[in-house]
Amino acid sequence: MLIAEGLVKHYGHRAALDGFDLEVAAGEIVGLIGHNGAGKTTFVEVVTGLVRPDAGHARIGGLDALRAGRAARQLLGVAPQELALYNRATVRENLRLFAALTGLRGRRREQEIARVLDELHLAALVNLPVGVLSGGQRRRVQAATAMVASPPLLLLDEPTAGADPETRSALLTAVKARAEAGAAVLYTTHYLPELVDLDATLALARAGRVIARGTQQELTRHLPSELQVTFADPGEPDLRLSTTDPGADLATLLASGRTPASVDVRSPSLDDLYRSLEATVDERDAEARHVAA
Repeated sequence: MLIAEGLVKHYGHRAALDGFDLEVAAGEIVGLIGHNGAGKTTFVEVVTGLVRPDAGHARIGGLDALRAGRAARQLLGVAPQELALYNRATVRENLRLFAALTGLRGRRREQEIARVLDELHLAALVNLPVGVLSGGQRRRVQAATAMVASPPLLLLDEPTAGADPETRSALLTAVKARAEAGAAVLYTTHYLPELVDLDATLALARAGRVIARGTQQELTRHLPSELQVTFADPGEPDLRLSTTDPGADLATLLASGRTPASVDVRSPSLDDLYRSLEATVDERDAEARHVAA
């Protein structure tokens, strides 16, 4: 549904995108992660047509994101990182406006609005001005404007930033439901546990390009687990061991005659993956600078 190849965007001497490649298939949730300045938001802006790249292209449902203009934009719904709502208008008025911009009219528009209000737990707020809502409630309204026309592609840029638990839960449930219905979802976040809840595939961005892509299992299988053991003898200190084969290490421990009271194996997390990939790229960059010198 979304294919980006070789995207480049410079602001002066700074490369916001530097050969950015990414694909998001129908029914897939892709978690785009990376530090501030990695290119995540610039990528979203290019796909939505707000920013013109210096090189490369992005296609939405086979249409060029820039050249196809309105035809391409009608295939996507966007929840930007910075809230873009009309504070004096009510929740319903905001949703009617955004729905109308996608071409929805009449009964179909009202049906879609009712659906998204229910999905994101907004029905009780529908007649309130957006400006009186809490930050989390506004986040839900912003997500609702992206989902109201049931677009085949959703771009959600930090949709739960500063959100309360109710907002986070409602958003994640709605996102999973949209993907199960066939929508392609690009989800940028700094809150990595959300990607586990969403069962998202991952794309790690750094310095304007994607440096790793795959499922969490694929990307973490080379990372060590942590074997944590407490012993029956209260005088024996706990053991924490980094290992790629916890079963073999535990068997060795048992063969030594020591008696465990409890054993726990902590699998590598997304945070571990993030740190590992960042460290790997840092090492490569350092080697490149050394060779160049």
